[in-house]
Amino acid sequence: MKDIKLLLVDDQDLIRESLHIVLDMDPEIEVVGMAENGRVALELCESAAPGIVLMDIHMPEMDGVEATRRIKARWPQIRVIILTTFQEVDYVVDALAAGAEGYLLKAIHPRELADGIKWVSRGGTLIPQDIARMLVAKAQGAGAAAAEPGTGQAGSSRESGGAPTGAPPETYGLSERELQVLHCIADGLNNREIAEKLYLSEGTVKNYISSIYSKMDVRDRIQAAKKARQEGML
Repeated sequence: MKDIKLLLVDDQDLIRESLHIVLDMDPEIEVVGMAENGRVALELCESAAPGIVLMDIHMPEMDGVEATRRIKARWPQIRVIILTTFQEVDYVVDALAAGAEGYLLKAIHPRELADGIKWVSRGGTLIPQDIARMLVAKAQGAGAAAAEPGTGQAGSSRESGGAPTGAPPETYGLSERELQVLHCIADGLNNREIAEKLYLSEGTVKNYISSIYSKMDVRDRIQAAKKARQEGML
């Protein structure tokens, strides 16, 4: 008998169905419902009585933060893990303030996701290291944030002539894992080699690389490695 009753909440049909197939194969996890928005999630919490809710943030009718807030107010025993593509600190703060016990990115490997669900079901909390550091940095340096280049503004350092001597290098909002992938790219590793070195799937590596290209405003591996060296990121 499966111990963990899981509710999947995401507005994209493909993601819901894919997660359902992958997670329901786990001997400890039973997917008891799927919802396309926060309103439906509330209805299923009433009828299906899940123990864990895997919750997207951006959805129509009711977003994941509001749905989490209402679920925790009505069913405090239900544990919520936010699963999203967004890394902005404000989303993390809002989700945790609403009562979420965990926060993960959709680029995570399915095996790691299943392990995270089991961990939270046993009473643990789940916040990736890079996101935890972002939270600490925001708490400690809120006043100084306005003086630094905005995350994702790839052209800012070029326009200003680069960071002043002694300042930390521009990282373009890359997560800790993305920086690891970037180092591997600079070392000349291909996707399969990166996947083996970092214990990821090749699909996850491709997702990280696409995110790196977007954040750094580059088109390929050569540009990414060159820009990283010029910016002192390697």
